[in-house]
Amino acid sequence: MKYSVFSVLFIFIWLCGYSSFAGTRNDYKLVSPDKSTVLHIGLDAQGKLIYHIDYKHQTALLSSAMGLNINHVNIGDSVLISGSVTSRHNEIFDWPLGESSRVENNYTQLILHCQTAGVKFDVISRVFNGSVAFRYRIVAKDSLQQFQLRNEATSYNLPEPATIYQYNQESIFRPLDVNDFNTCDFPATLVCRNHLYLTIGEAENRNFTKCQLDKGKIKNGLALTFYVDTLFKNHQVDHINKDTLVRFTGGFQTPWRTISIASSAIGLHDYSQLYLKLTTPTSNTFPVFVKPGKLIRAQLNTQSGIDCIDFASKHNFQYVMFDGGWYGAEFRTVSDPLKPIPAIDLPKVIAYGKEKGIGVILYVNYVGLRSKLDSILLQYKKWGVSGMKFGFVDGGTQNGLSWLDSAMRKVNDHGFILDVHDNYKPTGLSRSYPFSLTQEGIRGDENSPDAFHTTVLPFTRFLAGPADFTFCYPNAKNSFVKNIKVSMAQQLALTVVYFSPLQSIFWYGNPKDYTNEDEIEFLKYVPTVWDESHYLAGEIGEYISVARRKGTTWFMGNIAGLSDWKQTIKLDFLTKGKVYNLTIYEDDDLKSICKRILTVKKGDLLNVELKAKGGQALIIRPVI
Repeated sequence: MKYSVFSVLFIFIWLCGYSSFAGTRNDYKLVSPDKSTVLHIGLDAQGKLIYHIDYKHQTALLSSAMGLNINHVNIGDSVLISGSVTSRHNEIFDWPLGESSRVENNYTQLILHCQTAGVKFDVISRVFNGSVAFRYRIVAKDSLQQFQLRNEATSYNLPEPATIYQYNQESIFRPLDVNDFNTCDFPATLVCRNHLYLTIGEAENRNFTKCQLDKGKIKNGLALTFYVDTLFKNHQVDHINKDTLVRFTGGFQTPWRTISIASSAIGLHDYSQLYLKLTTPTSNTFPVFVKPGKLIRAQLNTQSGIDCIDFASKHNFQYVMFDGGWYGAEFRTVSDPLKPIPAIDLPKVIAYGKEKGIGVILYVNYVGLRSKLDSILLQYKKWGVSGMKFGFVDGGTQNGLSWLDSAMRKVNDHGFILDVHDNYKPTGLSRSYPFSLTQEGIRGDENSPDAFHTTVLPFTRFLAGPADFTFCYPNAKNSFVKNIKVSMAQQLALTVVYFSPLQSIFWYGNPKDYTNEDEIEFLKYVPTVWDESHYLAGEIGEYISVARRKGTTWFMGNIAGLSDWKQTIKLDFLTKGKVYNLTIYEDDDLKSICKRILTVKKGDLLNVELKAKGGQALIIRPVI
């Protein structure tokens, strides 16, 4: 399967020898293909590099600073623009591991050739329908030139007050005024008083620090700050995980800085694949043998592995996983990820999985990964392992992210699917490394999130890409009540609402305890990758309805936040002229799941009435 480039529509070039305005033009305007989004970029009266953004004839961002502090030089100040290149790109590429199997990558691009105090650099800007992205590319004098970055001057000045859904790493969300918060992770979602919704983030971060948002220098302003682990930010300790400098040898480029704007909360979903569009693929061919799927986590013994394989085979799962502890205490250097504990006969489990068509995924902690990754990859290939889960990686600092980029490439080259856990968030690198199916960087189900949290996530963290939510679905013997703060039907519905090519289901459950097949039937049918996806209705922290198609079958997830939700949803996404059977899995009065079946067609109205914390999971199959 190949990436198909339809056309490069036009290229205009202004260079120093071709335009009498070269070096003197200070204002550039870049318009999205649909004319909705306009980027203005250039120099102010003092020669400082600035930009502002308009969206549908409204000001989305006021004039905001740009630049980097490199070797004690602010390259956003006293800038000379020596030339520019403008181009238009229209591309469609196949992405069978996504929310949509084909992705349209349509944008206009501007490259400004700049110079400050002897430092040559380019500012590369792209304007999509509803989104703006830009990055800085530094030109080195030679391959040995040293660069030290002390900060990035990129800012985001809002025209009006706004609410930011503040969070860090795997924390809860707090809706706060932009003038009254500390730091916030990317992607950051804001709701402005002018009724615009914004999401600010970063794409293709391979070897930079993970930047965060902080309060800006002016009212309603935001600024970038280098990564500081907020778990330790307010404590006097010597081992704070942070970056005060970012270092490069030779030329380099920063991650993309992204701003997306929508007129509604559900409109933000249009940008959920933006990071993929901005990341350069390492190959023009897609490895069709990358296998997405659902997994169940085994206990740390042979029999549990066998039981989980039987359960996975029966319920249309694709993987089982041995998590932390399968090779001993994971944080101890004496624990060897090449040697299973005596309680696990790993060759037996892997061989049985192959008989049943079920793959085995193994967890490895950062301690073992840093010291033995190359040996691990060779040994796991000999064992017949299907995938890996990285644990407790450094997903924040330049050293950590540079190592992780290299590790993801190696795992991809060896053909193992990958799930990166803990504080790492995606920036689109799965387009370069398709075997990297998912990552955590989320407060998942094992951390007891409530219905406010579950209805905020689709409009925040999931705009960056897939997330492993680690579902803790209850059963007759264990309700996991300390974890489950939403209904059983909402748990089912979240497998549609939340996107991850690799979904961890039954995180704490023993497979033999799931004796009520009617309650978990939906999980047998729901896929993990999609041909088409739509957010149908929703408000941040209140409710959401999502529809996704795989082949000719549609799946829907409807969930309510902390209040009851009642609404009518039009089934306009169905194919005209076809009749469908709609199966609804929903909460009953006995704290279980009941099922009912309706007949529907395109344009019919679906009445949604959910109690607080409740949900519905739906399957819509064409009648043959």
